[in-house]
Amino acid sequence: MNRLLPALLLLLLLCPLALLTGTVALSPAEVWQGLTDGAAHSTAHFIVVEVRLPQVLTALLAGAALAGSGLVMQTLFANPLADPSLLGVNSGASLGAALVLLAFGGSLGSFVAGWGGVVLTVAAAFAGACGVIALLLLCSHFLRGNLALLVCGVMLSFLLSAVISLLSFYATAEGVRSFLLWGMGDFSGVPLERLPLFALLTLPALAALFLLARPLNALLLGTDYAANLGIGVKRVRTWLLLLAGLLTAAVTALCGPIAFIGLAVPHAARLLLRTADHRRLLPATLLLGADVALLALILTHLPGERGVLPLAALTPLIGVPVVLYILLRRG
Repeated sequence: MNRLLPALLLLLLLCPLALLTGTVALSPAEVWQGLTDGAAHSTAHFIVVEVRLPQVLTALLAGAALAGSGLVMQTLFANPLADPSLLGVNSGASLGAALVLLAFGGSLGSFVAGWGGVVLTVAAAFAGACGVIALLLLCSHFLRGNLALLVCGVMLSFLLSAVISLLSFYATAEGVRSFLLWGMGDFSGVPLERLPLFALLTLPALAALFLLARPLNALLLGTDYAANLGIGVKRVRTWLLLLAGLLTAAVTALCGPIAFIGLAVPHAARLLLRTADHRRLLPATLLLGADVALLALILTHLPGERGVLPLAALTPLIGVPVVLYILLRRG
């Protein structure tokens, strides 16, 4: 618990800082007034409650979801470089979301912007993520090495990106523009009325990961050892991949493709705790994932007229050094 204290304190610091940060400058008193003011039509109340607070809560859930799915992928594939983005799961979810967005012309019309469009986008992204996971499971029966499976995932990611490019080529100009904006990543895509849906998609899956912490520990020692302990390896692997796919799909559909959080954060949690026990590693990973996502949210908001930076331009600044560190450390 003592090792988690810095991450917890950082989270308590970043949450109010994220409420203070934005294109419109607000003082701490104005932020507090916006949170507590009963006048729902005041400017401070609208900015804090309707705009910034949903972004903070979305970043918390998205960061934890991506970090948790990355930890699951690294354990299942016994590869420190495995995560949903490198293995093509993000691309599969992006393809599913692209089919919905481009099929509706990319316009944020009444259906796409409504609850039906959100559910359809999440379902399509989940189907795309599960399709990639199924292909990876199929390839794992023919490819013996984890490196070969990783290369297979990267190649699959390139293939899906090519399909998305073809869809964009035949889509309307408005559809391409909307899809490009979605692809930049943004935590503002989940307004206050959609937060219950996002929480319903992510929180049960995150809770289920805690129930599978013991099988994850057994899988660290190999599938044969886990089977000797009475663990149904195929059943557990299927559940873990489905949970990771659901978490990735929910975040990708509603926030856009966000890379490297699932790759970098589990390694940071291991360095912080110096343990591989998932009963301790999983909560640390989720907490650090929320910290990194909040930090990225704060960095995307520039004061003044320049607006908001794309989230996809900032997360690689965190993940790329981690990948290089792993490669150099392992020779």
